[in-house]
Amino acid sequence: MGKQQAGPDEMKVAIVYDSGYGHTAKQAVAVAEGVGRVAGAEAQLIAVANDEISWEVLEASDAIIFGSPTYNGTLSSRLKKFMEDSTRPAWFPQKWRNKVAAGFTNSGAMHGDKLNSLVTMALFAAQHGMIWVGLDIFPGKSADEQNRVGGWLGAMAQSNDESPELSPIPSDLNTAAYLGQRVAEITKQLHSGRA
Repeated sequence: MGKQQAGPDEMKVAIVYDSGYGHTAKQAVAVAEGVGRVAGAEAQLIAVANDEISWEVLEASDAIIFGSPTYNGTLSSRLKKFMEDSTRPAWFPQKWRNKVAAGFTNSGAMHGDKLNSLVTMALFAAQHGMIWVGLDIFPGKSADEQNRVGGWLGAMAQSNDESPELSPIPSDLNTAAYLGQRVAEITKQLHSGRA
């Protein structure tokens, strides 16, 4: 069975993520909501902890957004395992080459070395020949503004040691949704030949 092709106005965006306590999962849902704001874009959430990875779904996607909590200044072991597992089905045959990529992360500390997690994701995407998309919004000046953590490479969030019902806060989720929308818009531009 061959690769299922999306129609000219349809785009598939896979969101591959890990979440230890539910906070990063909440961020992933916000990214998917942002993707859904763009006509013709469809998001698919893929939790590496719960789902067997369908490499065919990822191959058929036009963009892949990666998400992980930041633990000890880097990615979760489960997202790292996903990256290592992609070598044979995706990296050797370069099946993700020229797909759009982006990333998001969350930690308990405001800084928490989240940038290192995003750099790791961006390097992973580069090794697959993907096209990385970051944020294009200036850092917020208050807790109520988008990009309050001040990331450029991807969406960053900070969650207190409390239920995912309470954090990340709305501005962090709005930043995640903005990233999802931006990825879908840029993917659409690339598909239309305008970029």
